[in-house]
Amino acid sequence: MTEKENYLLTLRGGQPEWVPRFSFGGGPGAVTSMVAPHVLRPKFGGTEPTKDVWGVTYVPVEEAGGGRLPEPGNFILKDVSQWRDVIKRPDISGIDFEADAKEDLEKIDRDKTLVVYDLNANFFQLVVSFMGFSEGLCAMLEEPEEVRALIEFASDFLAEVNERCIKLYKPDIVSLIDDTATWKSPFISVELYRDLIKPHHARHVKMGVDTGALADVHNCGRCEDFIDDWLDMGISAWNPAQVSNDLVGIKKKYGNKLILCGCWDSQGRLNNPDVTEAEIKQAVYKTIDTFAPGGGYMFAGNFLSRLGDHSNDLKNQWIGEAYEEYGRDFYKKH
Repeated sequence: MTEKENYLLTLRGGQPEWVPRFSFGGGPGAVTSMVAPHVLRPKFGGTEPTKDVWGVTYVPVEEAGGGRLPEPGNFILKDVSQWRDVIKRPDISGIDFEADAKEDLEKIDRDKTLVVYDLNANFFQLVVSFMGFSEGLCAMLEEPEEVRALIEFASDFLAEVNERCIKLYKPDIVSLIDDTATWKSPFISVELYRDLIKPHHARHVKMGVDTGALADVHNCGRCEDFIDDWLDMGISAWNPAQVSNDLVGIKKKYGNKLILCGCWDSQGRLNNPDVTEAEIKQAVYKTIDTFAPGGGYMFAGNFLSRLGDHSNDLKNQWIGEAYEEYGRDFYKKH
């Protein structure tokens, strides 16, 4: 069995031959490769601000390892009732989507690698990128009709792009990436999510699922409240499945209907600079022991660093070694 076959078997709820390693859509040795329409991705890398297709300025953040976030204090929409005057439909008439897809796919060996298509259906994050968190959350609560109209406007534009590009990329997996929770709780209630955002999440996931692709969701924080909604829209895997959720209870309740990708606890002792190799590796073994039995699990674990900080490199090396030592033979030994 190949890495790709084992990965797909796990996603489909079957019993894999070994614990797959989830890679967040790329990286050395990854069995997945993330793709997306070029027009929907602000250019990453470098140190200069960039704008996304809607005109939101993104800046690299040192504490996020250079990851880009909307520029603080520079939000383009002050009053949600005025969104029609500010948020304009992007002009994509001159974009050669076919050429972009060909360029991306030429770099991928599909016999070995799964193509993961980023749906860019991050409608919660889109609203707060326009307005900032405080104003965006207030708008959702106080003026839901305007927020609903804004999201529908953005969703209609995105549908035109995704309907075209899913046919071109023919992905194995479509990925819904939208962080709707803090470490301790959701940003919004389940009821508000179902009213404003879920219909459009479901709309875009369905575009991929209808072609035979599998679907996963990326949602950080304690977002277990939304699991039933994810399953309802056809999602079969969740990353990074952080430990502020009741992951043991979720595994018991949902079994292999929802594949848990991650479940890594990098808090507390493991985050101390004097943590030992033995402690790191034991944590990997414990994570796999807890969540891998019966399938329904992909290991993912690492320590993030500030931009230019390599102090976690050795710890991440130990994690990789422990996974290879333990995860690759887990089902043979158990």
